[in-house]
Amino acid sequence: MDRSTPTETELKIPVADLESIRARLDAGDGHLVHASQREVNTLFDSDALGLAGAGRVLRLRRIGDRHILTMKGPARYDGKIKHREELETEVGDVDILATILGHLGAHPVLRYEKDRETWRIDPVTITLDHTPMGDFVELEGPRDHLEAVAGDIGIDASDAVVGSYVSLWQEYRTRHPELRLSEDMVFAP
Repeated sequence: MDRSTPTETELKIPVADLESIRARLDAGDGHLVHASQREVNTLFDSDALGLAGAGRVLRLRRIGDRHILTMKGPARYDGKIKHREELETEVGDVDILATILGHLGAHPVLRYEKDRETWRIDPVTITLDHTPMGDFVELEGPRDHLEAVAGDIGIDASDAVVGSYVSLWQEYRTRHPELRLSEDMVFAP
């Protein structure tokens, strides 16, 4: 049995136009895995933010009626390619999970949303993400395939950004104080 720890290896690239990328995926080797669907993500931490302070993330993601709990380890970067441990499991009863997390001292600290469409060009998963701060393409898979797949779908891997959606949202809020944006990255009602 392989006991290696699952690792996420990805590039996150801001883009101006998801439609042209979708068209290239559809016309080329891309295979649609999931049509666009809203993801609501809630981060949990202690009052002292011990997980965040250690570079870790405890996230509960809701996609339709599904709930997925994810624990991510500290991120490390090789250029703009992010690597980090990622453990996920589907949750049956989200209310019981919230009670368990509360007993462990973890409570919701931040929420972020995105509309995500998932494609695949083996062995890379490509997500087209529409967020309240703009559009992004994430490519996840073996490091030696990411840049080539980015080029195949018409985006430049050198445009990748370093950071999570949470850190990018914080930077965006700082650059745009006139917008008076919430700490949570959520779509307007």
